[in-house]
Amino acid sequence: MIFSSNMLKTYKLCPQKYKFKYEDNFTPPQNAEIFEKGKKIHALAHYYLLGTDISKFEQSLSAKEKILWERLKTNKYFNLKTFGTEYELNCKAGKYWIGGRLDAVVYDDDENYYILDYKTGAVPAEPEKDLQTIVYMCALAAHLKNFKSMKFVYLDLRNNTEKVIDSKQINPAIVENILKQIEMKKFAPQTDKKVCENCEYKMFC
Repeated sequence: MIFSSNMLKTYKLCPQKYKFKYEDNFTPPQNAEIFEKGKKIHALAHYYLLGTDISKFEQSLSAKEKILWERLKTNKYFNLKTFGTEYELNCKAGKYWIGGRLDAVVYDDDENYYILDYKTGAVPAEPEKDLQTIVYMCALAAHLKNFKSMKFVYLDLRNNTEKVIDSKQINPAIVENILKQIEMKKFAPQTDKKVCENCEYKMFC
């Protein structure tokens, strides 16, 4: 099995939620509309980086979506050389496999690599500790092997800001520790009721 950052985040938030979702394969219905804006921007970015003519698709964007798209399209990191877009990578973390799909990987002439993550919603408060940051950086480092530097760039399109994390700031051991807990089947429920308030599984606990 390849563990994604979303799987690890779910376990960190609530081990019992992880069990419902990934061990029991039980997912309650959710409102899909909240994901549509992000999907459009990601799709546009993917085809744009591939060199596809997207002018007709741009015309279908709403006024708010056009603002987000222009912010991304004119971003300095987004305009570097493309190494991969919607790029699937995985690697070993101890005896476990971890991985995921990176929005984009870009690089400059000096072999500095950047993982881009487009956010139309919230950006992690502590991105250097975020499991997505760690998993993606580990996977890309294992794939590249040789590079001058690697950074993870969260592009906050809603606020038109960036958060940049250097690979030297992350601690991969965090990932392996969570995976060991999952392997031992430690699925205790979350005790913080504030976390439970907005959980789609709260009525099943």
